[in-house]
Amino acid sequence: MAVLPIVILGDPVLHSPAARVGVVTDEIRTLVADMYETMDAAPGVGLAAPQVGVPLRIFVYSYEDDDGAPWRGVVVDPELWITPPEPGHPDPDDESEGCLSFPGERFPLRRADRAIVTGTDLDGAPVRLEVDGWRARILQHEFDHLDGILYVDRIDDADAKTAAKIVRKSGWGVPGRSWMPGVDDLDA
Repeated sequence: MAVLPIVILGDPVLHSPAARVGVVTDEIRTLVADMYETMDAAPGVGLAAPQVGVPLRIFVYSYEDDDGAPWRGVVVDPELWITPPEPGHPDPDDESEGCLSFPGERFPLRRADRAIVTGTDLDGAPVRLEVDGWRARILQHEFDHLDGILYVDRIDDADAKTAAKIVRKSGWGVPGRSWMPGVDDLDA
């Protein structure tokens, strides 16, 4: 297993829909093992294949609720269903999220409180996740990556202006930018 570089906003792989996987090969299994290693090193609660420069519809996730129960897995070729988000402005304390491809920043974003994701695991077995709260947020965030959407593409206008300033100041927004978990000192 290897820790992979995480691409930063501006790389074309993050802004285009990813391709379906179809058949899981040994190369895909190695990629997923590397994605887990990268997510853990970052550290993050989810990682989509486009974030490591691979335009395929795969994501991994790992989260521990307050009760300490682990929740970890992979979804290949996922489909997503959500309940409509509650109208209104997101609460900056309870609804902020960050992204490993926009490292070191957090912005409030209203998401649906419930989500269902279906797909397959690495053995081709069906996966069905029916979740709410932070788990629903994680699945929606990672699924967005597979459609070429970053969470900063969804934030409100005032926060979008702040994000744009960060992009300019950091030199992001262009192809080829990445960071290496465990090597680069970034707060993602």
